[in-house]
Amino acid sequence: MTLAPSFRVLIAGRLLAGIGIGFGVMIAPVYIAEISPAASRGSFTSFPEIFINLGILLGYISNYVFSGLPDHLGWRVMLAVGIVPSVSIVFALLVIPESPRWLVVQGRAAEAREVLLRVTDGEEEADERLAEIEAAAASAASSGETVWRELSRPSPTIRRMLVTGLGIQCFQQITGIDALVYYSPTIFRDAGVTTESQLLLATVAVGFFKTAFIALAIVLIDRVGRKPLLYVSTVGMTTCLVVLAATLWLLAHGAVPKALGVAVAVLAVCGDVAFFSVGIGPVCWVTSSEIFPLRLRSQAAALGAAVNRVTSGTVAMSFLSVSRGMTVAGAFSAFAAISALSVVFVHRFVPETKGKTLEEIELLFGGGEGESASPGEVELGDSEHLVRKG
Repeated sequence: MTLAPSFRVLIAGRLLAGIGIGFGVMIAPVYIAEISPAASRGSFTSFPEIFINLGILLGYISNYVFSGLPDHLGWRVMLAVGIVPSVSIVFALLVIPESPRWLVVQGRAAEAREVLLRVTDGEEEADERLAEIEAAAASAASSGETVWRELSRPSPTIRRMLVTGLGIQCFQQITGIDALVYYSPTIFRDAGVTTESQLLLATVAVGFFKTAFIALAIVLIDRVGRKPLLYVSTVGMTTCLVVLAATLWLLAHGAVPKALGVAVAVLAVCGDVAFFSVGIGPVCWVTSSEIFPLRLRSQAAALGAAVNRVTSGTVAMSFLSVSRGMTVAGAFSAFAAISALSVVFVHRFVPETKGKTLEEIELLFGGGEGESASPGEVELGDSEHLVRKG
């Protein structure tokens, strides 16, 4: 893309980069979830989200830094900077171990134990985790169904998992976060920000809030749990979207002073991305990588990532057309309504998984105990064990 001599070559490079990003978006959280101990899995699985947003923030900053360069050169320098982290991944792959769960599925239990010894506190914990993984792998082998057949004709347990996993991926994007990130200059311009330097600085502020609050989520996710963060996130986003829509409508009708309206709009945008980043942003990927059984985890996570990216693309590509048809305020009113539905979805369909091993989480949806079990029959205690009601 940096050296593209034409628009077609630039787009071809973008498509290749998109394939690589798609692989990374799916593989990174699954790999981290499979190699991490239960007590810190949420924090570790949030790392991809914080580094993605750190990259977005650096992109905003580079836009600002390189804005003084000639038009034909600035965008090439910006893309060239992205080569450095891409190359660093190659060197990282030379030292990171394979997933122990994948090794067990491939019949390489001895290698899996070696990996577990590297990422656990001792032989006893490594052997205990290996036994859990082997039991889950044996159950998967005895089922006799292919992965995609099981996903396309799911049992009640797997259906509940799919509703949770695909639903949270959809809600993460359909509430309009990418519209805010991609089109924040358009939103700020509609609010009354006029100069290019002010627009760029406001956009950098959005990237800063988005990254900073993911760091906060990493600290909290294994302490307070996934579900409390999701409640704070979805309720906060809904509130900010309502405030943003109302402010833009009042500004359009001259009902508030311009300076006050601009300040409130910028704060509402920053608040929305902050609430997104402290909850549904990282928790979405953590949940999707945790809830599926070993035999389905990779394919189900890939399906969730596909839902996420398709929803993101649909929102991003339709936002300008929708905002022209029903105004920017109207578009964010629709996002606010959808965000309110996400609160209901979290309450109804997302269980708390803090502190549980991946094998234990399957029981939350009724897995391993027969299809008559329901999520309500299992509750989470403070210990590492599940407590069955009644």
